[in-house]
Amino acid sequence: MNFLPTSSDSCEESLYPPFAKYANRTTFFTALDPPLPASAGYVVVIGFGVMFSCMVTMLVMMAQRCQYRALTSEYFNTAGRMVKTGLTASVIVSQWTWAATILQSSNVAWQYGVSGSFWYAAGATVQILLFGVLAIRVKQIAPNAHTFTEIVRSRWGRLAHITFLCFAILCNIIVTSMLLLGGSTMVEALTGMSKNWAAFLIPLGVIVYTVAGGLRATFLASYVHSSFIYLILVMIIVVVYIKNYSSDIIHGLIQNTSKFTSEQCKSIFIEYQQGKYACGPVEGNYEGSYLTLLSGNGFLFGLINMIGNLGTVIVDQSYWQSAIAARPNAAAKGFYLGGICWFSIPFSLATALGLSAVSLLLPITKTEAQAGLVPAAAAVHLLGTGGSAAILIMLFMAIVSSGSSECVAVSSLVAYDIYREYVNPNATGKDILRVTRFTIVFFGMGMGVVVITLHTLGLHMGWLYLFMGIILGPAVGPIWNLMNWKKASGKGAVIASLCGLFLGIMSWVLYAHTQEGGVTIQTLGLNPVMLVGNAISFLSSWFIHWFWSTFIDPQDYDFSTLNKNISLVENDRSGLSDEITTPEELERLLKWIKQRGYVTSTILVVVWPLLSVPAGVFTKSFFAFWVFLAVSWAFVSASIIIILPIIESHDDIIDAFHIRNFALIADRESI
Repeated sequence: MNFLPTSSDSCEESLYPPFAKYANRTTFFTALDPPLPASAGYVVVIGFGVMFSCMVTMLVMMAQRCQYRALTSEYFNTAGRMVKTGLTASVIVSQWTWAATILQSSNVAWQYGVSGSFWYAAGATVQILLFGVLAIRVKQIAPNAHTFTEIVRSRWGRLAHITFLCFAILCNIIVTSMLLLGGSTMVEALTGMSKNWAAFLIPLGVIVYTVAGGLRATFLASYVHSSFIYLILVMIIVVVYIKNYSSDIIHGLIQNTSKFTSEQCKSIFIEYQQGKYACGPVEGNYEGSYLTLLSGNGFLFGLINMIGNLGTVIVDQSYWQSAIAARPNAAAKGFYLGGICWFSIPFSLATALGLSAVSLLLPITKTEAQAGLVPAAAAVHLLGTGGSAAILIMLFMAIVSSGSSECVAVSSLVAYDIYREYVNPNATGKDILRVTRFTIVFFGMGMGVVVITLHTLGLHMGWLYLFMGIILGPAVGPIWNLMNWKKASGKGAVIASLCGLFLGIMSWVLYAHTQEGGVTIQTLGLNPVMLVGNAISFLSSWFIHWFWSTFIDPQDYDFSTLNKNISLVENDRSGLSDEITTPEELERLLKWIKQRGYVTSTILVVVWPLLSVPAGVFTKSFFAFWVFLAVSWAFVSASIIIILPIIESHDDIIDAFHIRNFALIADRESI
């Protein structure tokens, strides 16, 4: 067996597989010997939570002082509608960097090779690029809106409002469940801390600073979290492809892995079974190689990924809230820039950790991979205790940043679409603030119970990630038509979304019934079964709404009347002045984002894969170019996300320090 590189490679033999320390291991992680002590888990989960709560709360107070603003309900839920491009992009990166971004992307790279890492990144970037169109449409037709369901009510009435409000809240529950499922499982694997305790404790820090500062606090925290995530990402890439190995070495090791026979794999893994470990040819891949985009299962995952994530972006109130909070110019450029920069996180991280886990023959089982433990295993092997800590911190940042956005999103839906609409139509700003804060606390703590239930049922993050499109996909078409098509019928939207949901679930279960073993958690989670459910759920809803709105109940809606039915709670019109929201300027921005969003999406999911098809199995030179793209994209994205918000806000930072110095001088003089 050719485990080692040739003698021309001047590296130590101890860097290459198989490794003696894994000789009798049947899994990478064991409950009796986690890489970090349980105390480390509590330090990160509680200590970091408290630290960031204090830091973000202080930043919010400084921002309010230098802007001379009181914390009204409007400001709490919209951040003043004046957020700039750099911070908007940073927030989008933070919101879209779930636990799954870090964990699931490396899992599919471990399963399908380069195809997995590419289709995770490309298949989940186009949604952000396309959402930029909706972000500008909000500015055009509903500048007073706090939630997208307010727009639904204004145009289609209460029945549609209740229907899509249920989809929106369900979306927030599913997304938060995935965050805590992946995070709690990772914390347990790395530290031995109970995953149930982790599920309860992780939201605590998020709740504190979100209750204190609202959406502005979430945005400032998102910038800090994104910066940490990119710094750790760059460190990992440097370790894998510059310090320890090179693209040529990883290429050779991966090719060795895919060429092993069953007998050779059994000599490496004592409990080897087909599909249990990453060893031998990859089923469904061209020549069984990990180094090809010609992967049947990888492509199926890509389709599921695109459909499912359309639902978790377009139906997720947190992205609408980011669009509402941004200046019109920042809404277009921020979403576009955020999408492009976010691509580097799953693509570069999975190219580093997912592929290195395969090439180094780490004893990671399929069960561990589905739970999202591939990047943790690779980091522990490459960096030891430091790698464990780095991945744990990176994951914590991803969870709390996205979790904070989900908390604010749910609280806005409850405050504006339930409390103000159906309980207290005359609610004041103080009423809205009180309900918002209560909802944040209740939702944050209640999700711990939901996640423990999911753990008990045996559902893992990877399963839920593939499943989400079946539930949320039916709402995508009607919501898109709500914002862009004057013929769109409200009755048709309700019928289409509910019928799509029913058809999607039925087809999913029926197709699982045809599989060996009947309907089980395992058969329901198979890629072809999930794809059928996702596709029918998504496409049937689009078709039904188009048919109903074209032939049964066509409308001729005047979008200029929509905003009249949406009122502000307080007379806070910041970000709504005519100077920055002129029809001509908004039309120009809409054209700008459509051209770039549609073209870039086409390049990512059509042109790039087609150009890679002739390569077949990647040669050393082609793989070196692939790695160069991953490394360069990560470095450039990190620079943009970390530096641009500081450059754009340098005046505010200077003002904040001036105010602080002035206050100190005044205090001394008073003494």
